[in-house]
Amino acid sequence: MFSSRTKEISPFVVMQLLQRAQEYERSGKTVVHLEVGEPDFQTAEPIVKAAHAAIDAGRTKYTSASGISDLRQRISAYYQSMGVAVSPNRIMVTSGASGGLTLLAGLLLDPSDRLLITDPGYPCNEVFARLVGAIPKPIAVSAEHRFQPTLASFQAAWCEQTRGALLASPSNPTGTMLSAQDLGDMAAFAQSRQGFLILDEIYQGLHHNEPEYVSGLAVTDDIYVLNSFSKFFGMTGWRLGWVVVPEHAIEPITSLAQNLFISPSAPAQYAALAAFDDDAMTVHKARQQAFVSRARLLSRGLEALGFKIPVAPDGAFYLYVDICRTGMNSTDFCWRLIDEYQVAVTPGADFGTHQAGSHVRFAYTTDEQSIALGLERIGKALQAWGAGQ
Repeated sequence: MFSSRTKEISPFVVMQLLQRAQEYERSGKTVVHLEVGEPDFQTAEPIVKAAHAAIDAGRTKYTSASGISDLRQRISAYYQSMGVAVSPNRIMVTSGASGGLTLLAGLLLDPSDRLLITDPGYPCNEVFARLVGAIPKPIAVSAEHRFQPTLASFQAAWCEQTRGALLASPSNPTGTMLSAQDLGDMAAFAQSRQGFLILDEIYQGLHHNEPEYVSGLAVTDDIYVLNSFSKFFGMTGWRLGWVVVPEHAIEPITSLAQNLFISPSAPAQYAALAAFDDDAMTVHKARQQAFVSRARLLSRGLEALGFKIPVAPDGAFYLYVDICRTGMNSTDFCWRLIDEYQVAVTPGADFGTHQAGSHVRFAYTTDEQSIALGLERIGKALQAWGAGQ
């Protein structure tokens, strides 16, 4: 009755946990949300005002499939401010990063092609490959190499059917970044095999320390870059993102966008113009520093409880935590924690299979008071369970 690909797509455990959390909240209980990768901050006021102004002015019609010219120019100027030259013509505004990945999958993959992804990694990546009949091929990554592939593991995973790779920097769920050397070498290797490299940069700007590079485009121009207004710019529900493509890909990806999406949301695009204004950037940067403070608080608290954080994140807003000290499987740990103590965190099984049973993702997308409450409850849980005793 349904397509075979639907049988290959697993449900998000994190969304099931969120549903359970919401049930507890409806019953009057306070839930500590450390599960969903969505900032708790409201969209910055300058962006909201720009949206109101756009709607009042009647800017609610279809736009160009590649996005309004003004926004593509603002994104280009944003790269220029970081010392990276990107022509507006190479920028395709998309219906969220997911819309961007849909376009890139349709552009670059044929049925039976292999797409290299990481394990652990963002779970939907394999779905975009499967939608066009391609086959995702995970590369197991571990703490030893900061949860990123090495050039050697990248080369070893590449086979005759491999068409390209999708990597992330900073990554979800670990928050780590590829080194500039490895990124450049992997891009060059892919090119030598007539393949491609997509770099997911949706957490760009949410760095904890001065990054080695501001964008993969500063390392090599021969990649496809995916970005979003959701994370650093705090516009999750507006569903707006962009991709940067090589010159020769402009025409075919534009044709795909015209057919699949018609255009991105017009009000969201006009609102996003204000995301780059000085007053909005001040808000974004202050929030980025808040995430740094939250990461420190949560890291110290979890380590004080005996948990191991194998690699400190370079950015994003996640900690990938080793919970072996509990003696519990990560899925069991997460369900018991939400059901018994109303603290929601995400099991490693949502991000792959490699060491998934021993790791949990904590998202510090909530305020410090809630983080402190969560740590208090987790401490009580460990004591009650005799975990790690």
